[in-house]
Amino acid sequence: MSLKEQINNDIKTAMKEKEVVKRDALRLLSSAMKQIEVDERKELSDDDIIKIIQKQVKQRNDSMTQYKEAGRDDLYEVEAAEAAIFETYLPKQLNDEELETAIRSIIAEVGAASLKDIGKIMGAASKSIGALADGKRINECAKKLLS
Repeated sequence: MSLKEQINNDIKTAMKEKEVVKRDALRLLSSAMKQIEVDERKELSDDDIIKIIQKQVKQRNDSMTQYKEAGRDDLYEVEAAEAAIFETYLPKQLNDEELETAIRSIIAEVGAASLKDIGKIMGAASKSIGALADGKRINECAKKLLS
């Protein structure tokens, strides 16, 4: 079963079980997927859907930060719930040790020696482990290893 089919089935299940938060979050995700399908006139692969989910999670995390700073705990909770639902569809994320090991091999592979080479590392890392770690975590780890 493709990721798109799984999400659509989970929307139906959430509707039947009256899980309003999950239903609404998955509808937002489905809407984002349909928007890209229409705009780009293509059928989305599972990799495309994972990128969309990652983008949605990143948007939720950014919103959560802003809501927390503004003291809007009610909106913070809504965003946190949506992010948690979206994250269930992402592949298991690398822990810090696994990420560091992967970045070390990428640094050796591209021959990076200083922070000037961070672009090369980020390009290679996004291709090889992009779905397994957030870009911000990859960047922070690479900078730590190069400095």
